[in-house]
Amino acid sequence: MIEVQDTSVILVCAGNATRMQGQNKIFLPLGDTNVLGWSMRAFEACARVAEIIVVTKPEAKDAVWETAQKIGIQKLKAVVDGGDTRQNSVLCGLRAIAKETTMLAIHDGARPLVQTAQIQQVIQDASVFGGATLGVSVKDTIKVVSDHLIIDTPYRPHLFATQTPQVFRRSLYFEAVTFAQEHHLDFTDDCQLAEAINCKVYMTEGDYTNIKITTPEDIAIAQILLERRKEDA
Repeated sequence: MIEVQDTSVILVCAGNATRMQGQNKIFLPLGDTNVLGWSMRAFEACARVAEIIVVTKPEAKDAVWETAQKIGIQKLKAVVDGGDTRQNSVLCGLRAIAKETTMLAIHDGARPLVQTAQIQQVIQDASVFGGATLGVSVKDTIKVVSDHLIIDTPYRPHLFATQTPQVFRRSLYFEAVTFAQEHHLDFTDDCQLAEAINCKVYMTEGDYTNIKITTPEDIAIAQILLERRKEDA
């Protein structure tokens, strides 16, 4: 069966890299390309993805196109300037998506090891529930702390670490954006945006290798995980 290409992907890459000693983490070398290259590859291989839009800083736009060209990315449609917050950066990407697509996937460009099969599954789950996100159950016991004193211990089986992509029906996401703008709300997580209009977002099971490159040691971990993936292939 031929999959319908119904999904627009927004790769958010407009962060300030304050924890990466000023380096733009999406261009850090990883395997035969860089962090962003691996993120684009995963979505390029997903049958339901029609197009990829990268949101980044103005000075990085040429390097994004160059990365895509070097590894043969065909679905990259646009590279646009980001905003002053994550939510505003996603809005910049929204302006570039095709009118025909009905699903919207938002992904941290600095999560290079997301797997295509999981992207496919989370899009399918969002098609059913309206919204879905990849995530993994929390391994550690989590404490709620105030003034360095523990005040609560949430029930661990109910806790998940949220990853990306976070995927939504296009119509639902635009409704949520309108609501946020009308009420002057700004969220760091797209699921929160959907939750604000009472959308129950489905948690699609991901895996622990879908790490976000945030600090210098993360890139070394990603390299090890990538090499292990090649050995297992």
